[in-house]
Amino acid sequence: MDRVKPCRRRATFALCLAAAALACACGFQLRGQTTLPFGTLYVQGASPMLVELKRNVAAGSQTKLIDQAAGAEAVLAVNLEAREKVILSLDTSGRVREYQLRYRVGFYVHDAKGQNWIPSSEIALTRDISFNDSQIIAKENEEALLYRDMQTDMVQQIVRRLGRAQRSGG
Repeated sequence: MDRVKPCRRRATFALCLAAAALACACGFQLRGQTTLPFGTLYVQGASPMLVELKRNVAAGSQTKLIDQAAGAEAVLAVNLEAREKVILSLDTSGRVREYQLRYRVGFYVHDAKGQNWIPSSEIALTRDISFNDSQIIAKENEEALLYRDMQTDMVQQIVRRLGRAQRSGG
């Protein structure tokens, strides 16, 4: 019995080592810090998406968020943030079976001189969700969870675009 435990430990260690080697071999790496091309950023607005965006920029980059557009090297302005719920399919009796959730954000980034870092852009995300009349509360919770997930995806895409921004005309 005493001989089995060391063998089991070695097997567990070997399995963990193999899993770590596979993770490294596939190119997996943590996201780490994002390098933004400007030192200070002002984000116009206070929607939940923008609050999450500010948190991601503050925690994941060296860029400093400031409270006024006047002193910022770059200003991010959102000109569209829309959530839509569209019927995707109906059953034979005409009741909804599926919806498509859509989340669109339009934004641009400029400096104090009016030069664009990122011209007016729009990102659109969609998710399909099944619907059942007998599970209305559960489906509403699932919808809220999907919108929250889409918001997180949206923030990550905007941060990636901020990382690739280049000032125009200069």
